[in-house]
Amino acid sequence: MLEDRTTAAPSPHAWPTAYPQGYAVVDVETTGLARDDRIISAAVYRLDARGEVEDHWYTLVNPERDPGPVWIHGLTSDVLEAAPLFTDIAEEFSNRLDGRVLVAHNAVFDWQMIAREYARAEREAPVRQRLCTIALSKELSLPLPNHKLESLAAHFGVVQQRAHHALDDARVLAEAFRPSLRAAAAGSVRLPLQECRPLTEWRDTATPRIGQQAGGNGGYSGYRPTSWRPSRKRPACPYPNPGRYEDGKRLKQGMRVAFSGDTSVERDLLEDRAIEAGLHVSTSLSRVTSLLVTNDPDASTSKVVKARQYGTPVVDEAAFGQLLRDVEPASEP
Repeated sequence: MLEDRTTAAPSPHAWPTAYPQGYAVVDVETTGLARDDRIISAAVYRLDARGEVEDHWYTLVNPERDPGPVWIHGLTSDVLEAAPLFTDIAEEFSNRLDGRVLVAHNAVFDWQMIAREYARAEREAPVRQRLCTIALSKELSLPLPNHKLESLAAHFGVVQQRAHHALDDARVLAEAFRPSLRAAAAGSVRLPLQECRPLTEWRDTATPRIGQQAGGNGGYSGYRPTSWRPSRKRPACPYPNPGRYEDGKRLKQGMRVAFSGDTSVERDLLEDRAIEAGLHVSTSLSRVTSLLVTNDPDASTSKVVKARQYGTPVVDEAAFGQLLRDVEPASEP
């Protein structure tokens, strides 16, 4: 009987020498998804080179603002008011991350939130690479119905006890990552590692502090990035363009996607999510563009105008986020 490759560990001599020497499996709960949202809890499971747990750590964080969707994460203003500030836990967090690959489910989101918190604290997170377990599951062609953490956990028989609790989510992910890593090593699969670019500057804008309402004097401590980002050269999309997106159908790897106008989720985050899903992010719009993402389809920007001229399909940010959850794999050559 053949052994299941998703759970079998490779022999000691077969382990790829190019694989990282350690991992930090991370989960953060936040006040929301936008660029000025804050971390309210964080957990880290440190793993060795082969995915075995070394230790774990968890902390609440006072976001100095409203906690956001309490019905999701369960952390109220009263609970968070006594929690340490991020500046108080930044050093311990750094010790947990230092020298390791950051592993998370939809890793670009966790990394962006962490990087922004460090920038606010005028520090730099000691992370140079990240690994997204969604991308890894795609590399392994795992037969998942979708890319939710609960589906990945169920595939490996990991029981989730408290969804949207940072410590339990990190535990579940660590337990699911171990057999994923072993399967990758057994098949000599190249790990989908991504570079982490730290932020270097941040400036204040207006967001109410925790326990205070907008409009009060002195009750603001939100943030907005300055022009710290260098221009980024996107990796070439490895898939051919399958054509335009059709309403009611799935996105397909290789589709060319353009963005226009303001978004509630940081643009770089949206673009990174699209790239990790196998889409081609385009800075301009042409006749071969598959989809335009904009929250203002009636605007007169050049991309929106061209989309009207070419008949390019248009969806808003929320709809695009839903589509990213289930992108159809590219056709076999």
